[in-house]
Amino acid sequence: MVKVTVIGSSSMDLVVTSGIRPGVGETVLGDSFKTVPGGKGANQAVAASRLGADVTMIGCVGEDQYGEVIISNLIQNGVCTDYVKAVTGVESGTAHIILAEQDNSIIVIKGANDYVTPTYVQQALKVIIDSDIVIVQQEIPEETVEYVCEVCEVNGVPLLLNPAPARSLKKEVVEKATYLTPNEHEVAILFMGASQSEMLQQYPNKLFITEGEKGVRYFNGKEEVLVATFPVQVIDTTGAGDTFNAAFAVALAEGKEYTQALKFANRAASLSVTKFGAQGGMPTRQEVEACLNK
Repeated sequence: MVKVTVIGSSSMDLVVTSGIRPGVGETVLGDSFKTVPGGKGANQAVAASRLGADVTMIGCVGEDQYGEVIISNLIQNGVCTDYVKAVTGVESGTAHIILAEQDNSIIVIKGANDYVTPTYVQQALKVIIDSDIVIVQQEIPEETVEYVCEVCEVNGVPLLLNPAPARSLKKEVVEKATYLTPNEHEVAILFMGASQSEMLQQYPNKLFITEGEKGVRYFNGKEEVLVATFPVQVIDTTGAGDTFNAAFAVALAEGKEYTQALKFANRAASLSVTKFGAQGGMPTRQEVEACLNK
Protein backbone atom coordinates (compact mmCIF):
# COMPACT_ATOMS: atom_id res chain seq x y z
CA MET A 1 0.00 0.00 0.00
CA VAL A 2 1.56 3.30 -1.12
CA LYS A 3 1.76 6.25 1.26
CA VAL A 4 0.09 9.40 -0.05
CA THR A 5 0.15 12.72 1.80
CA VAL A 6 -2.32 15.39 0.74
CA ILE A 7 -1.65 19.00 1.78
CA GLY A 8 -4.57 21.26 1.02
CA SER A 9 -8.05 22.54 1.61
CA SER A 10 -11.07 21.11 3.38
CA SER A 11 -14.48 22.70 3.07
CA MET A 12 -18.22 22.21 3.14
CA ASP A 13 -19.84 22.29 -0.30
CA LEU A 14 -23.17 24.12 -0.50
CA VAL A 15 -24.67 22.74 -3.70
CA VAL A 16 -27.62 24.11 -5.67
CA THR A 17 -28.94 22.24 -8.70
CA SER A 18 -30.90 23.93 -11.46
CA GLY A 19 -32.00 23.24 -15.00
CA ILE A 20 -30.50 26.53 -16.18
CA ARG A 21 -27.68 28.76 -15.01
CA PRO A 22 -28.72 32.30 -14.00
CA GLY A 23 -27.24 35.19 -15.92
CA VAL A 24 -26.07 38.45 -14.37
CA GLY A 25 -28.95 40.01 -12.42
CA GLU A 26 -31.21 37.04 -13.12
CA THR A 27 -33.17 34.91 -10.64
CA VAL A 28 -34.14 31.34 -11.53
CA LEU A 29 -35.86 28.55 -9.63
CA GLY A 30 -33.58 25.71 -8.54
CA ASP A 31 -34.31 22.03 -8.09
CA SER A 32 -32.46 21.14 -4.85
CA PHE A 33 -29.96 22.23 -2.19
CA LYS A 34 -27.51 19.98 -0.31
CA THR A 35 -24.46 20.34 1.95
CA VAL A 36 -21.68 17.79 1.42
CA PRO A 37 -18.01 17.67 2.50
CA GLY A 38 -15.54 18.90 -0.09
CA GLY A 39 -12.45 21.03 -0.70
CA LYS A 40 -9.79 20.02 -3.21
CA GLY A 41 -7.45 18.63 -0.57
CA ALA A 42 -10.09 16.62 1.28
CA ASN A 43 -11.58 15.40 -2.00
CA GLN A 44 -8.22 14.15 -3.21
CA ALA A 45 -7.49 12.50 0.14
CA VAL A 46 -10.81 10.63 0.10
CA ALA A 47 -10.35 9.59 -3.53
CA ALA A 48 -6.82 8.29 -2.91
CA SER A 49 -7.98 6.35 0.16
CA ARG A 50 -10.83 4.70 -1.75
CA LEU A 51 -8.31 3.70 -4.40
CA GLY A 52 -6.29 1.76 -1.85
CA ALA A 53 -3.62 4.21 -0.66
CA ASP A 54 -2.52 4.87 2.93
CA VAL A 55 -3.49 8.56 3.09
CA THR A 56 -2.63 11.34 5.53
CA MET A 57 -4.36 14.71 5.21
CA ILE A 58 -2.67 17.95 6.32
CA GLY A 59 -5.09 20.87 6.61
CA CYS A 60 -7.25 23.11 8.78
CA VAL A 61 -10.96 23.46 9.49
CA GLY A 62 -12.94 25.90 11.60
CA GLU A 63 -13.95 25.17 15.15
CA ASP A 64 -17.56 24.84 14.02
CA GLN A 65 -20.13 22.25 13.00
CA TYR A 66 -18.85 22.15 9.42
CA GLY A 67 -15.35 21.40 10.73
CA GLU A 68 -16.63 18.50 12.84
CA VAL A 69 -18.44 17.01 9.84
CA ILE A 70 -15.39 17.42 7.57
CA ILE A 71 -13.07 15.61 9.99
CA SER A 72 -15.61 12.88 10.69
CA ASN A 73 -16.05 12.30 6.96
CA LEU A 74 -12.30 11.98 6.41
CA ILE A 75 -12.04 9.43 9.21
CA GLN A 76 -14.98 7.45 7.83
CA ASN A 77 -13.16 7.28 4.50
CA GLY A 78 -9.99 5.88 6.07
CA VAL A 79 -7.93 9.09 5.96
CA CYS A 80 -5.51 9.84 8.81
CA THR A 81 -6.50 13.21 10.34
CA ASP A 82 -3.70 13.59 12.90
CA TYR A 83 -2.67 16.79 11.11
CA VAL A 84 -6.11 18.28 10.46
CA LYS A 85 -6.44 21.14 12.98
CA ALA A 86 -9.57 23.00 14.14
CA VAL A 87 -8.73 26.72 14.27
CA THR A 88 -10.46 28.68 17.07
CA GLY A 89 -12.49 31.71 16.02
CA VAL A 90 -12.36 30.95 12.31
CA GLU A 91 -15.06 29.46 10.08
CA SER A 92 -14.46 26.38 7.98
CA GLY A 93 -13.96 26.89 4.28
CA THR A 94 -17.00 26.71 2.06
CA ALA A 95 -17.60 26.17 -1.64
CA HIS A 96 -20.78 27.57 -3.18
CA ILE A 97 -21.63 25.41 -6.17
CA ILE A 98 -24.20 25.76 -8.94
CA LEU A 99 -24.89 22.60 -10.94
CA ALA A 100 -26.63 23.42 -14.20
CA GLU A 101 -26.48 22.44 -17.86
CA GLN A 102 -24.21 19.41 -17.12
CA ASP A 103 -21.43 21.52 -15.60
CA ASN A 104 -20.61 23.50 -12.47
CA SER A 105 -19.75 27.02 -11.34
CA ILE A 106 -18.00 27.42 -7.98
CA ILE A 107 -17.13 30.25 -5.58
CA VAL A 108 -14.70 29.24 -2.82
CA ILE A 109 -14.44 30.95 0.58
CA LYS A 110 -11.12 29.81 2.05
CA GLY A 111 -11.83 30.39 5.77
CA ALA A 112 -9.60 28.14 7.91
CA ASN A 113 -7.71 26.97 4.84
CA ASP A 114 -5.67 30.18 5.05
CA TYR A 115 -4.17 28.75 8.25
CA VAL A 116 -2.45 25.92 6.39
CA THR A 117 0.83 27.82 6.70
CA PRO A 118 4.43 26.64 6.19
CA THR A 119 4.86 26.63 9.98
CA TYR A 120 1.82 24.40 10.41
CA VAL A 121 2.86 22.03 7.61
CA GLN A 122 6.35 21.78 9.12
CA GLN A 123 4.84 19.91 12.06
CA ALA A 124 4.16 17.01 9.69
CA LEU A 125 7.62 17.03 8.11
CA LYS A 126 8.37 13.37 8.93
CA VAL A 127 5.10 12.23 7.35
CA ILE A 128 5.90 14.19 4.19
CA ILE A 129 9.43 12.81 3.92
CA ASP A 130 8.17 9.24 4.41
CA SER A 131 5.55 9.59 1.63
CA ASP A 132 5.68 7.79 -1.70
CA ILE A 133 4.06 10.87 -3.23
CA VAL A 134 2.69 14.22 -2.02
CA ILE A 135 -0.27 16.07 -3.54
CA VAL A 136 -0.83 19.82 -3.12
CA GLN A 137 -3.32 22.30 -4.63
CA GLN A 138 -3.83 26.08 -4.53
CA GLU A 139 -6.76 26.67 -2.16
CA ILE A 140 -4.11 27.23 0.55
CA PRO A 141 -1.56 30.09 0.85
CA GLU A 142 0.92 30.52 -1.98
CA GLU A 143 3.89 30.46 0.39
CA THR A 144 2.78 27.05 1.67
CA VAL A 145 2.76 25.60 -1.83
CA GLU A 146 6.27 27.00 -2.34
CA TYR A 147 7.42 25.51 0.98
CA VAL A 148 6.02 22.08 0.11
CA CYS A 149 7.79 22.18 -3.27
CA GLU A 150 11.07 22.98 -1.54
CA VAL A 151 10.69 20.24 1.09
CA CYS A 152 9.81 17.60 -1.49
CA GLU A 153 12.68 18.53 -3.79
CA VAL A 154 15.27 18.55 -1.01
CA ASN A 155 14.11 15.17 0.30
CA GLY A 156 13.54 13.49 -3.07
CA VAL A 157 9.80 13.01 -2.56
CA PRO A 158 7.69 13.04 -5.76
CA LEU A 159 5.24 15.98 -5.75
CA LEU A 160 2.07 16.31 -7.80
CA LEU A 161 1.02 19.97 -7.95
CA ASN A 162 -2.59 20.44 -9.05
CA PRO A 163 -2.52 24.21 -9.84
CA ALA A 164 -6.17 24.91 -9.11
CA PRO A 165 -7.60 27.44 -8.66
CA ALA A 166 -5.25 28.92 -11.26
CA ARG A 167 -2.78 31.62 -10.33
CA SER A 168 0.60 32.47 -11.76
CA LEU A 169 3.42 30.26 -10.49
CA LYS A 170 7.05 31.18 -9.96
CA LYS A 171 9.32 29.37 -12.39
CA GLU A 172 11.16 27.67 -9.52
CA VAL A 173 7.87 26.19 -8.26
CA VAL A 174 7.17 24.70 -11.67
CA GLU A 175 10.71 23.33 -11.84
CA LYS A 176 10.57 21.76 -8.36
CA ALA A 177 7.20 20.03 -8.85
CA THR A 178 7.55 16.52 -10.24
CA TYR A 179 4.14 16.57 -11.94
CA LEU A 180 1.89 19.49 -12.90
CA THR A 181 -1.77 18.86 -13.79
CA PRO A 182 -3.63 21.97 -14.98
CA ASN A 183 -6.77 21.91 -17.08
CA GLU A 184 -7.02 23.85 -20.35
CA HIS A 185 -8.11 27.08 -18.63
CA GLU A 186 -5.48 26.87 -15.91
CA VAL A 187 -2.58 26.21 -18.27
CA ALA A 188 -3.37 29.42 -20.16
CA ILE A 189 -3.08 31.40 -16.91
CA LEU A 190 0.05 29.58 -15.74
CA PHE A 191 1.95 30.11 -18.99
CA MET A 192 0.61 33.35 -20.45
CA GLY A 193 1.81 34.06 -23.97
CA ALA A 194 3.00 30.53 -24.69
CA SER A 195 1.14 27.95 -26.72
CA GLN A 196 0.03 24.71 -25.14
CA SER A 197 2.30 22.68 -27.41
CA GLU A 198 5.31 24.83 -26.53
CA MET A 199 4.79 24.27 -22.81
CA LEU A 200 4.22 20.53 -23.23
CA GLN A 201 7.52 20.22 -25.08
CA GLN A 202 9.30 22.34 -22.47
CA TYR A 203 8.08 20.04 -19.68
CA PRO A 204 8.04 16.47 -21.04
CA ASN A 205 6.54 13.89 -18.68
CA LYS A 206 5.89 16.67 -16.15
CA LEU A 207 3.05 18.74 -17.59
CA PHE A 208 -0.23 16.84 -17.98
CA ILE A 209 -3.11 18.95 -19.32
CA THR A 210 -6.63 17.69 -18.65
CA GLU A 211 -9.06 18.41 -21.48
CA GLY A 212 -12.38 17.37 -20.00
CA GLU A 213 -14.26 14.76 -21.99
CA LYS A 214 -11.40 14.53 -24.52
CA GLY A 215 -8.85 13.17 -22.06
CA VAL A 216 -5.35 14.19 -20.94
CA ARG A 217 -2.47 15.45 -23.09
CA TYR A 218 1.26 15.29 -22.40
CA PHE A 219 4.58 15.22 -24.27
CA ASN A 220 6.58 12.01 -23.83
CA GLY A 221 9.88 13.41 -25.12
CA LYS A 222 9.14 12.49 -28.74
CA GLU A 223 5.52 13.41 -29.44
CA GLU A 224 2.30 14.68 -27.90
CA VAL A 225 0.09 11.92 -26.54
CA LEU A 226 -3.64 12.23 -25.84
CA VAL A 227 -4.94 9.57 -23.46
CA ALA A 228 -8.69 9.41 -24.05
CA THR A 229 -11.25 9.35 -21.28
CA PHE A 230 -14.30 7.10 -21.04
CA PRO A 231 -17.80 8.19 -22.14
CA VAL A 232 -20.42 8.05 -19.36
CA GLN A 233 -23.79 9.54 -18.44
CA VAL A 234 -22.88 12.72 -16.54
CA ILE A 235 -24.75 13.54 -13.33
CA ASP A 236 -22.33 15.89 -11.52
CA THR A 237 -18.84 16.96 -12.66
CA THR A 238 -17.86 18.38 -9.25
CA GLY A 239 -14.80 16.53 -7.96
CA ALA A 240 -13.89 14.87 -11.25
CA GLY A 241 -10.58 16.72 -11.40
CA ASP A 242 -9.84 15.84 -7.80
CA THR A 243 -10.56 12.17 -8.48
CA PHE A 244 -8.27 12.30 -11.51
CA ASN A 245 -5.40 13.85 -9.56
CA ALA A 246 -5.70 11.40 -6.68
CA ALA A 247 -5.90 8.39 -9.00
CA PHE A 248 -2.97 9.63 -11.10
CA ALA A 249 -0.87 10.13 -7.96
CA VAL A 250 -1.71 6.67 -6.62
CA ALA A 251 -0.91 5.02 -9.97
CA LEU A 252 2.41 6.88 -10.27
CA ALA A 253 3.38 5.96 -6.70
CA GLU A 254 2.67 2.32 -7.57
CA GLY A 255 5.11 2.53 -10.47
CA LYS A 256 2.70 2.55 -13.42
CA GLU A 257 4.10 4.12 -16.59
CA TYR A 258 2.49 7.37 -17.70
CA THR A 259 -0.05 6.13 -20.24
CA GLN A 260 -1.30 3.38 -17.93
CA ALA A 261 -1.42 5.77 -14.98
CA LEU A 262 -3.45 8.24 -17.02
CA LYS A 263 -5.81 5.53 -18.23
CA PHE A 264 -6.38 4.48 -14.60
CA ALA A 265 -6.97 8.12 -13.57
CA ASN A 266 -9.33 8.80 -16.48
CA ARG A 267 -11.38 5.72 -15.64
CA ALA A 268 -11.67 6.79 -11.98
CA ALA A 269 -12.63 10.35 -12.96
CA SER A 270 -15.25 9.13 -15.45
CA LEU A 271 -16.90 7.02 -12.75
CA SER A 272 -16.91 9.96 -10.33
CA VAL A 273 -19.26 12.06 -12.48
CA THR A 274 -22.00 9.43 -12.56
CA LYS A 275 -23.23 10.31 -9.03
CA PHE A 276 -24.03 13.46 -7.06
CA GLY A 277 -21.44 15.34 -4.99
CA ALA A 278 -17.69 15.84 -5.19
CA GLN A 279 -17.08 12.70 -3.14
CA GLY A 280 -20.38 10.92 -3.79
CA GLY A 281 -19.22 9.20 -6.96
CA MET A 282 -15.57 8.66 -6.12
CA PRO A 283 -14.96 5.00 -6.93
CA THR A 284 -13.21 2.23 -5.03
CA ARG A 285 -10.16 0.44 -6.39
CA GLN A 286 -12.30 -2.59 -7.18
CA GLU A 287 -14.78 -0.51 -9.20
CA VAL A 288 -12.07 1.10 -11.31
CA GLU A 289 -10.28 -2.16 -12.01
CA ALA A 290 -13.53 -3.94 -12.83
CA CYS A 291 -14.34 -1.29 -15.45
CA LEU A 292 -10.82 -1.33 -16.88
CA ASN A 293 -10.97 -5.11 -17.25
CA LYS A 294 -14.23 -5.12 -19.22
